[in-house]
Amino acid sequence: MLPTTLVNSGSQGNGVLSRRDAARHTAGAKRYKYLRRLFHFRQMDFEFALWQMLYLFTSPQRVYRNFHYRKQTKDQWARDDPAFLVLLSIWLCGFGFVLDMGFFETIKLLLWVVFIDCVGVGLLIATLMWFISNKYLVKQQNRDYDVEWGYAFDVHLNAFYPLLVILHFIQLFFINYVIISDSVIGYFVGNTLWLIAIGYYIYVTFLGYSALPFLKNTAILLYPFALLIMLYLISLACGWNFTKMLCSFYKYRVK
Repeated sequence: MLPTTLVNSGSQGNGVLSRRDAARHTAGAKRYKYLRRLFHFRQMDFEFALWQMLYLFTSPQRVYRNFHYRKQTKDQWARDDPAFLVLLSIWLCGFGFVLDMGFFETIKLLLWVVFIDCVGVGLLIATLMWFISNKYLVKQQNRDYDVEWGYAFDVHLNAFYPLLVILHFIQLFFINYVIISDSVIGYFVGNTLWLIAIGYYIYVTFLGYSALPFLKNTAILLYPFALLIMLYLISLACGWNFTKMLCSFYKYRVK
C-alpha cells in the first residue's frame, strides 16, 4: 500500500478496530510519538534523513517510494522520525551570517524562518493541499481512500528542502557580490534562482500526489508553472530583485 488511509484496514472480523490498534493509529498517538523523539537525538536516524535529502535532488521519486516501504514495514505512511525536520532547520543557520547579522539577530532570523516560513506556511499549504486533494482529486471509485494531512505536510517538507538549499545555500555564493547589486545581472541571477527553487517546489509537490494511485488529474498541480514563468518575465522587465527585497524584509523583522 501507498501512503493512504484505508477505512477497513486493521479491523477485526466485525469491521471494528481493536482497542489497542485504534489507540496506536490515532493522529494524537502518532503526533505524541513524533514530538517525543524530537527531544531524543540518539533516537533520530540522521543518516537516513541525509539520504532522503540527497535523493530529493537527484531522484525524488525514490524518496516517495520509501513512503511505500514505511507503510508496509511500520504501518506508518508519514515520517515518524523528526531527523529530517531538524536537519532542515540547521540548513537555515548560515543565512543570517551572510546578511551580517549579530548572534541574537541570527537566532531570531532562524526562529522566524523555521517556525513561520517553513512550519507555519507549511501548515497552511499542507491543509490547503489536503483539502483540495480529498475534495477534488480522489477517484470516485476509490472513496474508501483519502490523503491524510500528515502526508500532505511531509510532501511540503520534501518540496521545501530543495527550495531551501537553492535560496539559502547556493544563492549565498552570489548574494553579496552579484545579486544585491543594482545591475541587470544582479536581479537576473537572483530571480532565476527563485524561478528554479519555486519550480522545484512545484515539481516535487506534484510527484508526491501523483504517487498516490487513487488520485486523478494530478497534472493540474503543474499549472502554477505558467504563472511562475509569467511572473519571472515581468520581474525581469520591471527590474524587481526578489532576493534584495527578501534580505530587507528579514533585516526589518529581526530588529
